[in-house]
Amino acid sequence: MTAHALIRYFAFLLLLLGSAGPGGAAPPDWSQEWPRTDFSKASVPLDEIVSGGPPKDGIPAIDKPEFTGIKGNHGLSPREPVISVRIGREARAYPLRILIWHEIVNDTVDGTPIAVTFCPRCDSAVVFDRRVDGRILSFGTTGKLRNSDLVMYDRQTESWWPQFLGEAFVGELTGKQMPLVPSRVESVERFAERFPYGSVLVAPKGSGRAYGTNPYAGYDRAAKPFLYHGRYDDRIPPLARVVVVGDQAWTFELLMKRRKIEAGDLVLTWEPGQSSPLDATTIDAGRDIGNVVVQRRTASGLEDAVYDVSFAFAFRAFHPKAPIRAE
Repeated sequence: MTAHALIRYFAFLLLLLGSAGPGGAAPPDWSQEWPRTDFSKASVPLDEIVSGGPPKDGIPAIDKPEFTGIKGNHGLSPREPVISVRIGREARAYPLRILIWHEIVNDTVDGTPIAVTFCPRCDSAVVFDRRVDGRILSFGTTGKLRNSDLVMYDRQTESWWPQFLGEAFVGELTGKQMPLVPSRVESVERFAERFPYGSVLVAPKGSGRAYGTNPYAGYDRAAKPFLYHGRYDDRIPPLARVVVVGDQAWTFELLMKRRKIEAGDLVLTWEPGQSSPLDATTIDAGRDIGNVVVQRRTASGLEDAVYDVSFAFAFRAFHPKAPIRAE
């Protein structure tokens, strides 16, 4: 590793408010930090969960999001990526320049309580319906990782949830699944074309964070994932992007080459015009990785499907036996 890379690596660790060894914190220490979490209930081995550096809520979720009109002065360049959600009469865009620093937004769109989540270590953007068993949950960050993925917690029971799947794996709600909400990661320009009446999340005031910069510069070109201790023996590079629909995946490279893939009732398309959030030191300068859309054929036409674009290692960690289609 070059001196420049070492400096950037340690700066990255400091940015995350600390460093962590491979074993993470021991469960007894977690019980002191998390007295409300029922560690007797867990669906995964606790030693698979490690500290990512920050303490509980060290990466603060956004609980009172504020928005401006997409046609207003939102300060985003046309190719910048946003997580877009349309529910009923409302359409909202959540810029990754903000989510990369907060990872969770607790919001309500047209009466539906949602959690908009982004894990930069997995490049995974997933939106959940926060209603579980008749109550509305709100989420924060534990500071822990499993398979390098963000581990969230709900403030009602302090159960722990993996961002990649949305099924609680530690605590009172272990085994409970949050419903998934269709969303896209697309350029702000494409969002504005689709929803000229839409709104876009604005950065919280007074947070002191350098919105628009990428604290993970060069990460999507790295050879290894950050704080990942699982096995990975797939022929596809671990930080290659894949398009994920449930337990199915296609390489980003294949979709870019074909531009359109049809699989059963699914239609996957790719078009250029979106910056990678994990490439350059500023997000708007990231290389063009394009826009992916996944839709499902229904009796009434094409409808947006629930999908994600993430790194191959994360898909393989959570779906160890599922194939990744590369040709």
